[in-house]
Amino acid sequence: MLHIVLYNPEIPQNTGNIGRLCAITETRLHLIRPLGFTITDKYLKRSGMDYWESLDKHIHDDWEAFLASPHAPSKLWLFTTKTDTVYWDAAFRDGDGLVFGSEGFGVPDRIHEQLSESRLTIPHANKSMRSLNLATSVGIATYEAMRQIQTA
Repeated sequence: MLHIVLYNPEIPQNTGNIGRLCAITETRLHLIRPLGFTITDKYLKRSGMDYWESLDKHIHDDWEAFLASPHAPSKLWLFTTKTDTVYWDAAFRDGDGLVFGSEGFGVPDRIHEQLSESRLTIPHANKSMRSLNLATSVGIATYEAMRQIQTA
């Protein structure tokens, strides 16, 4: 099983869309607190909450609780703009977790340090733009990982 890990997501619409993606792809979703919304937020509901009950989701109080969870992934890949290693150069395996930071702040330096050997980026031609939308990035990464896992 593939895992999607959202560290402190802030925008409910993004998380709702990602939840819907995870439900459709049978991918486990991990949400790491604090969240920038409540799970019953109307925007989250509008974005995909009708899938919420069929979603394999786990909400963790913090990064350490996530790492200690029996449901945690076997390997973590951090998606960030702070690396030159492109995601298509990674070798994804069943059980891997794709980690994404909050929309406004990414992940803290300590997590960058912890995952320094497994940081990946999604390239973009326009270097003046910061990054893609979180839900778009998760979609790109999820389907590439699934493609690799299914052809392995």
